[in-house]
Order: sequence, then structure tokens, then C-alpha cells
Amino acid sequence: MKVQFNDLFNQYLLNKKNYDDAIFSVIQEGAFIGGKFASKFEREYEKHYGIKNCIGVGNGTDAIYIVLKMLGIKEGDEVITTAHSWISTSEAISQVGATPVFVDVDQYFTIDVAQIESKITQKTKAIIPVHLYGQPADIEEIMRISKLYNLFVIEDCAQAHYSEINNKRVGTFGNAATFSFYPGKNLGAYGDAGAIITNDDELAKKCRMYANHGALKKHQHAIEGINSRLDGIQAAILSEKLNFIDQWTDERINIAKIYTDNLSDCEFVQTPLVRKNCKHVYHLYVILAKKRDQLKEFLENKGIECAIHYPKALPLLEAYNYVKSVNSEYRNASNNQEMILSLPIYPEMDKIMVKYVSDSIIEFYKLDESK
Repeated sequence: MKVQFNDLFNQYLLNKKNYDDAIFSVIQEGAFIGGKFASKFEREYEKHYGIKNCIGVGNGTDAIYIVLKMLGIKEGDEVITTAHSWISTSEAISQVGATPVFVDVDQYFTIDVAQIESKITQKTKAIIPVHLYGQPADIEEIMRISKLYNLFVIEDCAQAHYSEINNKRVGTFGNAATFSFYPGKNLGAYGDAGAIITNDDELAKKCRMYANHGALKKHQHAIEGINSRLDGIQAAILSEKLNFIDQWTDERINIAKIYTDNLSDCEFVQTPLVRKNCKHVYHLYVILAKKRDQLKEFLENKGIECAIHYPKALPLLEAYNYVKSVNSEYRNASNNQEMILSLPIYPEMDKIMVKYVSDSIIEFYKLDESK
């Protein structure tokens, strides 16, 4: 049996006519950049999140960069973030001239809030928690710390569409939140796309202006900005997919439960822990596995695609040699990189596929023990 890591083509086929019609409508209207389809998606996303402002942008990395820039974060400032994430989070910090200050992760793969205060200095201006793999960071404690030290909070929700903590959606706690709609995300476009949400009207105005060459109206450039606009085709696809996001989220949670139940007796695997009072939406189902590399090879030989998110802690990447870091400072992130393995999970998976993956993992360890 072949089990893909993700199956976006099958997702397309299941709703082909509506996606085709959405793309055709954009071409027919000629609203390729911004325009009515982008505005429609922004209003829909605002409604889904119960938030005042949504600004569609080119991608999730730009979203973080734009918010930092419009909050006035600059050279000489420091921004605290997690040691375990995709590089876009820390990259955006560096791109505005600030220095990323990394904090190790907890048992949920998110920033360890117990270590944040020890990293705060007079230069610290903001915290960027990443709600990783679909699991909320301890955002309530982060908000408490931010108020105590008068820091901005930008929630990186690139992997946590519709995730919740205490029945409140992540992305609605901080000064702003950023989203990626990269095709493989829980809510994904057919190319790069991103968004910023905020209840701060002035910040929203600045972000919208900066993302559109510094203009709110054509040829009226109040400031210099960048070119990071949501295009019409991506917006139209995202609007269509919003009709399914609740169903898809439930299906991901159900698949994760099957995985967890099937692997619960396997002593060589730790299934994802879920933070109390949180809704984990399982953008990724990430296990900690002994003999990870051998297991991955075994699964791939059985037709099961897996991935590693991520092979190296951010502060230990060559790109951050200028940040003085030692492995012991990021013990959990460093240890995890040797064991983390992302299993296939997507709404179109059936129970037979999930069982095949689970059984194959158990088979690997039984064969290994018998050697």
C-alpha cells in the first residue's frame, strides 16, 4: 500500500467543480491582485475568527515581517521566540534588523514559558510564540508575561488554523497573529499566501499600507513599503476551502486519535501530548521514535511517506552562528531533533491507511527486537 504524506490532488478532486469555478471567476473578473476576491476572503476570515481586521499578504513569512516592522521593531531590539520551528519565524525577526533570542521547548514542542523571563533584557520588545504542529503554546501565560514587561505578542499561527485554548482560538490573544496558507497547511491555497489578523485598527492600517507599496489607494504612497499582496486566485480558493475547514479539522483530530490509540502500547514511541484545555488541530502528527532514521527508512520501503519537522534546532543552524548558543541551552529541542518523525495525516486518509501506518511502526520494533 502507498500512503502519501499529504494528498492535495485527491482533496482537489473531491470538490473539483467548485475550485475550477472559483479560479475561472477570478480570470473572468480580471481581479488577479487584491480586489474583490481578496476582500471577500478577508471579511470571511474576520468573521471566522471574530476579529476586526484581516490583511491578506503574499505568504506567512511576510506576515510576520510586516507586523514586526509596523510595530517599530528595529536594529538593536531583541525578540524572543522558540528554538524549534521553521526558519521563517526567526528569519522575519532578523530581516527587520532585530536579534532573535531563542528559548527551548517544553514537552508539547512549543516555547517553554518557564524560561522566557530569564531571556528578557532591556532590549526585548516582543515575543513570538509558535503554535507548532497544531498545538497551542501556553499563550495565556505568555500574555501575562508580556503585560508584566510591556512587550508585544505576535502569534505565529502558520500551523494552527482553528486551534483553541480554553475555547478561545489562538491568534486572538496577542497584538496580532500571522498565518500561512502554504498548500500543505490545514487551510492551504494553491500557491503562497498569508494573512495578518488584529483588533488594532491602526496597526491593521499600517500593515495593509506597507504590504501594498506603502499605499492604501493606487498611486497614493504615504510611505515606502513592499510588494506582498494576496492574489485573487489564492483568495478565491481559500474562500472555497473555508466551507470545509471545520469538517477537515474534525477529521484530523479523529485520525490522530486512531494513531494514538494504535500506538499506545508501543514502548518505543511517544505519541503527541496535548496541553490541558487545548484543541490540537494536528497540522502534523509528530511522534518521538527510538531508532528514528531506521524506522523512517523501513516505513518508506513499505510505501509510507514520512518527514522530519525539523532536523535541527534553529539556534544551531549555520544561519545563526552569530547567536551565541550551546546545545545544553536547548536540551529538549536538541534531543527532539534525533527522534521526531511526522506521520501522514490529512482529512482524506481512511482508517485502513492509518492502521497500515500504525501496524508498520509496530512491525518495525518487533522485527528489531527479534534481531
